[in-house]
Amino acid sequence: MTEIADPDATTAEVRAVPDAPYPAHWEADVVASDGATAHLRPISADDADDVVAFHGRLSDRTRYFRYFSPYPHIPERDLKNFVEVDHHDRVALVLWLGREIIAIGRYVRLAQTTAAEVAFVVRDDHQGRGLGSILLEHLAAAARECGLTRFVAEVLTENHQMVRVFRDAGFEVSRALEGSTLHLEFDVASTSRAREVQLAREQRAEARSVANVLSPRSVAVVGASPDETKIGHVVLANLLRGGFTGPVYPVHPEARSVRGVRAYPSVTDIPDDVDLAVLAVPPDEVPGVFDACLEKGVRGLVVITSGFGETGPTGLAAQRELVTAARANGMRVVGPSALGVVNLAADVSLNASLAPRLPPPGRVGFFCQSGALGIQILAAAAERRLGLSSFVSAGNRADLSGNDLMQYWDTDPDTDVVLLYLETFGNPRKFARVARRLARTKPVIAVKSGRHVAAAPGLAGSAQPIDEAAVGAVFDQSGVIRVDSVDELFDAAQLLAHQPLPPGPRIGIVGNSTALGVLAADVVLAQGLFLARDPVDLGTSSGAEELRAAVADLLADDQCDALVVVFVPAITTDPTDHARALADAVRGAEKPVVSTFLASEGVPEVLTVSDGEGGGPQRGSIPSYPSPERAVLALARAVRYTQWRSRPVGDFVVPSGVDLEAAQTLVAAIEPGPRTLLTDEQADALLRCVGVIVAPFRRVRSADDAVAVARELGGAVVLKTADRSWRHRTDLRGVHVGLTESTAIASAYEQLVELSGSDEVYVQVQAPPGIPCVVEVRDDPSFGSLVSFGLAGVVGELLGDRAYRATPLSTMDAATLVRAPRAAPLLDGYRGARRADLPALEDLVLRIGVLADAVPEIRSLVLDPVLAAERGAHATGVTVVLGPPPGPSDAGPRRLR
Repeated sequence: MTEIADPDATTAEVRAVPDAPYPAHWEADVVASDGATAHLRPISADDADDVVAFHGRLSDRTRYFRYFSPYPHIPERDLKNFVEVDHHDRVALVLWLGREIIAIGRYVRLAQTTAAEVAFVVRDDHQGRGLGSILLEHLAAAARECGLTRFVAEVLTENHQMVRVFRDAGFEVSRALEGSTLHLEFDVASTSRAREVQLAREQRAEARSVANVLSPRSVAVVGASPDETKIGHVVLANLLRGGFTGPVYPVHPEARSVRGVRAYPSVTDIPDDVDLAVLAVPPDEVPGVFDACLEKGVRGLVVITSGFGETGPTGLAAQRELVTAARANGMRVVGPSALGVVNLAADVSLNASLAPRLPPPGRVGFFCQSGALGIQILAAAAERRLGLSSFVSAGNRADLSGNDLMQYWDTDPDTDVVLLYLETFGNPRKFARVARRLARTKPVIAVKSGRHVAAAPGLAGSAQPIDEAAVGAVFDQSGVIRVDSVDELFDAAQLLAHQPLPPGPRIGIVGNSTALGVLAADVVLAQGLFLARDPVDLGTSSGAEELRAAVADLLADDQCDALVVVFVPAITTDPTDHARALADAVRGAEKPVVSTFLASEGVPEVLTVSDGEGGGPQRGSIPSYPSPERAVLALARAVRYTQWRSRPVGDFVVPSGVDLEAAQTLVAAIEPGPRTLLTDEQADALLRCVGVIVAPFRRVRSADDAVAVARELGGAVVLKTADRSWRHRTDLRGVHVGLTESTAIASAYEQLVELSGSDEVYVQVQAPPGIPCVVEVRDDPSFGSLVSFGLAGVVGELLGDRAYRATPLSTMDAATLVRAPRAAPLLDGYRGARRADLPALEDLVLRIGVLADAVPEIRSLVLDPVLAAERGAHATGVTVVLGPPPGPSDAGPRRLR
């Protein structure tokens, strides 16, 4: 059964729609342009009464635009035609808000063609919310799946809004004016332009949905008890103490007031609108509170209450029911088991959380999951005076996630740096895409816990194991600065929030201790950075003016990109004088400066250059670290981030000679089971679809056939046993290379038959000599396909010398991948050796990446060996395993995933 939330029922009661023969993945929760949610699904015959009700709510003008006539009532015959469709040639999708239809889109195939006529209509009170473009995206996806290639539409010329939907969809639309009607046509194939439009709309809508939670005009605290030990009391107290700029409404069934503020028995009793409700009631009371919030028109819920997904299957089912009902009725949910949300913008001042202590206002956005850890993180940020713009603790992350917050911070003018404490990933593939875009303009710093211990059961997204190679590859590829602890998170954040990015890797060091200068220099070199000059030692008795002059000199040096200041005060020295001198010398500098003042009481962790009124340190303030090692490590991370950001993004292209439709058709014909190993011929045919040619081979069953096939192939040949277990042994007993003579070919055949016990042997054209490499597609259950590259051989396998990139691969990803392994210099003329054809290797891995991205049924693909020659990269062996596509997808039309 398909469940549609019913606003007139409790969350435990839903409106059931009989099962329909349509693909389940066509159903989706979607976000409108105003940030509110709705539920989309194919139409059902049981929707007839709701379609009639929907039609009755349309204005005369909207009906005329849709049907080209007044059409006041739907005749029975038309109604039957509307709701009884085959979900193939005739498709209708319905957008629901609660139990009301708010929009309908449909297409009908034109006879004997691969084209269909498309149309949709949106209820008047929901027009202008981007629902038409959502319907068009989902209809186009369904059409492609059903073999259609083109949409046509007839639109009245005065229906400007509908014309705009088609025009702005990103498709190449042709137009023809026929009297008062515009005839529109366009291909439904997903183009790069259409994808860009779709993702831009997704970003704006999801950012708006977060803004609805973080910038409410009013807040209700449900469970705001007069008892100071109750969490509802704590949330209310923090809201009032924080100076929230809107009205706050305590909700308690009996209390007349809480903390001097009038209380109401229920949310529905509040006389004014409520944007955000914080739920701090026992879990068994949440369904009733939800119903009241729904009736009140609340747009966002922050569920502090625990006892849901983290408790086991029953709690997880209740959690899913809550989120399903909320999304179907236009609401977003933070939690359950959340610490709360914080927005320190002066015009909001929202502290709807349990955190007793907040950092000062600043320009750092912070997302974490654990509530208990969130309190400690906020306290640590306050201790370090790291100013925050906003903070969200998502708890079980049943709905609102780190991906949503990144969408919000991407365009938030009050946020310059993003911090993430991640325990699990919701949709890792979407994380990779969103983080890559965000990191191009704002640093993203992340702690990913659980490297060696699995996530707690019951948390959303924790069912899939996360491979460390996959996490590392995605973080590196996306420009995310990965750190190992909260201390390192704040170390990097203090630098990136207050100082400019380093223009290069040349580091200057100045201080008054030779030992500390040498220690800092060692760490600089160990991090792969360079010394701009020898460390400058001012001596233990140096004064503040000497420090100021030395710092100014290094900052003026064109060979210095960043500066480390290390200082140990003498007994008779006041370190605050030196700190002030440093701050004065750095004022207005365009290069980053970090410092370490050891044994210096009174020197803060951030040397403030300028302070906003009532806020924390501003841009230009100098982070001060407890040790030179931590100062240099933070700087090294900033250098690597700058280098990543300065690299071109590359292009996401489909190389010439690639036929993805042929590859998909080939795989579909195989009908893969849980794990289906392709024959060598099938694997070879699959690779040829993307222009990758394995050295030609033939199967033979006698020595005479081996000799004859070798003559047919021409030149030197290789004989291989058909038994895969013998092909990649270190002793190479299963492979004989460089065979040209008939007697040698026959002898090799006999030896291989004796070795394997099978009379089947492969004869293959010998590829040109080159450095053996391995290209592999490895399927990660969360991140999807990873393409790995490394040099072949037992040493590389033992050392794990492989580099990884997640699909889709850009041209830059391919270029960096083949140069990333530690042994990669061997491909580039190491010690005078001949250079391999690196562009050919890039082209090869790019084609393999395109194949893996387009055919998610590929669970494993191994090219071993690939001979990287002076000209060309020659594949000689391939193994392919197919299976059902795993994990959440990030493709297709917009939906909440």
